[in-house]
Amino acid sequence: MIKFILAAFLLLASLAQPLRAAGPPPAGPAPLNGQWKGPLKLLGGEITLYITIVPLSNGTYYAALDAPQQRISRMPVEVELKGDDLTLRIEQAGSRFVGKVIGDGASLSGTWTQPGLTAPLVLVRAVASKQAASRLRAAPPYRESDVTFLNSTTRKHLSGTVTVPAGEGPFPGVVLLSDLGPQGRDAEVSGYHMFGQLADYLTRHGIAVLRFDDRGVGKSEGTYATATTADLMTDAQAAMACLRAQPLVSGGRVGLVGHGEGANVALLAAGAPSGRTPAFVVSLAGYGEPGSLVLRHQQGEIMRLIGADPSQVKAAQDAFERTVYLIRQTPDNAVARTKVTALLAGVNTGIDAGMAKARAAQLTSPWSRYFFDFDPQVRLAQVQCPVLLLNGTEDLQVSARQNMSPMLKALRRAHRQATATRLEGVNHLFQPELEEWPVVDGAQQPTFSPEALKNIHDWVALQTKLPGAPLPVTVKRPAPRKPTHPARARS
Repeated sequence: MIKFILAAFLLLASLAQPLRAAGPPPAGPAPLNGQWKGPLKLLGGEITLYITIVPLSNGTYYAALDAPQQRISRMPVEVELKGDDLTLRIEQAGSRFVGKVIGDGASLSGTWTQPGLTAPLVLVRAVASKQAASRLRAAPPYRESDVTFLNSTTRKHLSGTVTVPAGEGPFPGVVLLSDLGPQGRDAEVSGYHMFGQLADYLTRHGIAVLRFDDRGVGKSEGTYATATTADLMTDAQAAMACLRAQPLVSGGRVGLVGHGEGANVALLAAGAPSGRTPAFVVSLAGYGEPGSLVLRHQQGEIMRLIGADPSQVKAAQDAFERTVYLIRQTPDNAVARTKVTALLAGVNTGIDAGMAKARAAQLTSPWSRYFFDFDPQVRLAQVQCPVLLLNGTEDLQVSARQNMSPMLKALRRAHRQATATRLEGVNHLFQPELEEWPVVDGAQQPTFSPEALKNIHDWVALQTKLPGAPLPVTVKRPAPRKPTHPARARS
């Protein structure tokens, strides 16, 4: 029970906050920068674990765990590196990995511990297949360039990639906004380049795209850890201004496509003062509930996945609600952190004083405070453009019933133009079911749902259609007629 309570209290001690390593990344090329994968042997079989580690510009690491067979994606990981000694803590799952960095980061070798299991684990740096790499390096049938643009609010520069279709233009355009956590411009997870695939598809089909590195990631300046959802909106507005200024892009036909929290950033931008609003918004698994409820529901789903029983889930969620209530009632951060530290240490015997203080600081961060109280429903009436809501039925992190349906009702109550579609078999990363993934070099490769891609393109094309231009056409072939047996045919 204690471990499950601990996992609950430290529920992504912030889903979006990077977790600090014991020291800054080493000078020069950082060995812990990439993705590692390896098989974890369980009773009756094994599952493949993926660990993604990204060093940030402020000396912290962002890390995440993916276990596709258990439908776990982007579960935060705390990184502690002392020389070659590495500890990875996954508090949400009550798990940890303790081992060594081998061969300058070629592999991570050690022991994996989770409730009811201790097993050796070797994680090998994941390398894209030669076939996939050659495909990615091939010159695309469109124009591609790197850009740097200024957020006039923060006075920080952000960097990204603009792709513009072949032809004379002007073309409609979209800016892509990432989900929780600092991410690079491709929004890569375990070799799956979510935004890279989306940008490629849309650009091949006549839509210019800007995707950019989040604050403090890649070539972008700034600090992600201190940014709230509202702060990230200013990054989105700066990105829109950049794309509108690109040659061959129709400035009045530029919109936002946001994933998860990025969708809520897009909707905030859609309610901004006139002149800075997008022409349209596509919400990919946006949140329709207050942030504290989103975290509570995600907590329950994750605990069920790791085998918690209903009483453990309830106890953990009750503890989480007590923590959020305490933070809301204590606006002074210094006082709040002292209270939260005491609460964590008092209920969880498995947490030391240092970790309790670190978690309390994260739970009272600007992002956490804002997200706990952020209610998308209040903002939807201010939206000034058409909205497409897309959610997958296999999304365990953002339930379509709990999030998409309330958003659609709120938009329609405010007489806003809104369309909603549930995609069967699609998960939070907008991947289709495993059997639909393409096979490359004998292995299945993660892919963006073709149905989702078509939905996004067709809707954006409809919203940005110039007067007199033909509408996008979807050709449906009739079902094949059943052959008539000759002996039964009429004369």
